[in-house]
Amino acid sequence: MGGAFLAAAVLARLGGRIGLPTIPLFILAGILLGPHTPGVVLLSDPHDLEMLSALGLVLLLFYLGLEFHMDDLKTGGRKMAVAGGTYLALNVGAGLGFGFALGWGTSEALVLAGVLGISSSAIVTKVLVDTGRLGNPETKPILGIIVVEDIFLALYLAALQPILSGADSLAAAVMDGGKAFGFLFLLALAARFGTKVVGRLMDTRDDELLVISFLGVAVFVAGVSEWFGVADAIGAFMVGLMLGSTASGDRIRTLVHPLRDAFGAIFFFAFGLSIDPGDLPVVLWPVLAAVALTLVMNVLAGLGAARVYGFGAGPAANISTTLLARGEFALILATMAAGAGLDERLSPFIAGYVLLLAVLGPLAAGQSGWLARILPGGGALATAGGPGPDVGGGSEKTEKTEKTEKTETAERSSANSVP
Repeated sequence: MGGAFLAAAVLARLGGRIGLPTIPLFILAGILLGPHTPGVVLLSDPHDLEMLSALGLVLLLFYLGLEFHMDDLKTGGRKMAVAGGTYLALNVGAGLGFGFALGWGTSEALVLAGVLGISSSAIVTKVLVDTGRLGNPETKPILGIIVVEDIFLALYLAALQPILSGADSLAAAVMDGGKAFGFLFLLALAARFGTKVVGRLMDTRDDELLVISFLGVAVFVAGVSEWFGVADAIGAFMVGLMLGSTASGDRIRTLVHPLRDAFGAIFFFAFGLSIDPGDLPVVLWPVLAAVALTLVMNVLAGLGAARVYGFGAGPAANISTTLLARGEFALILATMAAGAGLDERLSPFIAGYVLLLAVLGPLAAGQSGWLARILPGGGALATAGGPGPDVGGGSEKTEKTEKTEKTETAERSSANSVP
């Protein structure tokens, strides 16, 4: 385990020097030091890290729940729902069609729909910070789409769990699904109406007691969720949603952050251990086709979101490239698929797909100006020879609106000065 942490740290440091995100590097460390590659083998059996890997997944989704607020749905309103719905319809729909086109099976197609359809919240957040775009106007729809994706993911995993568990009949599948949605509904009610009670129970000035308390609740509810047919990670997400709105929410976010990073690294490393590089050539062409399809769908979704918010070509390119990366959610689905005994090609496919997009996503986001110049309305950027969409932080429409507002302000001032 010490070797796993050190290997992940060394590769992440090297990758950080050239601007690569940590997630694909952690996976790469697991591949290089696993039983399927020559050289040093840290672990011959990936199942040795199974519990630690599960804890990493639980903490990743728990932290995401802490960052999510019910108020986010109200402030974004209709535009957030339309932009997020458009993104999901294009990408999940394309993923489902792609899965059926591969002919690997219906369950496999449903898994691929989620893999190709959901962005990586961790990588998206890191890209926004690294590119200095947190203050840009297009960042609001980007985060809005992520919020909508998170809600969809919770429902999708709850619906997918009975299918992957191999229910014997339609009635059994409906019963399993009802049990899962019922428990998910109870968690949602607790998150909506039980915040004050939970907040009082969790309240303590002692950091040690607070860490033990929120870890105990998150892991316990995750285990109970799995027993009810809901993915353990979604149970942890709902606990994070509940605790994030309490008076201790800010302290919990601070205290859980290093735990999330440490055990999250083990989750990605353990996933890498299970990948046999010899299987990757078998799925090379499907992976490349899926990456190309995701690029096209993201551009279309970026244009749609920009149109909803009234943005130009620059912000549209930023939206398209920032949401491109796939990561932790694809790996959650890969873990579920492996546990359900689905097609063996799924794991290497998802690993190759995630690795490519986790690297290409941040690189494309840093060079989004090139995409902006070829999008509709981006001709002005090419003519001006500007560096890209970040100049001015908005669109041509925004600049014109500001000039109009200044003119109207001056006219009102002149009118008010007349006796």
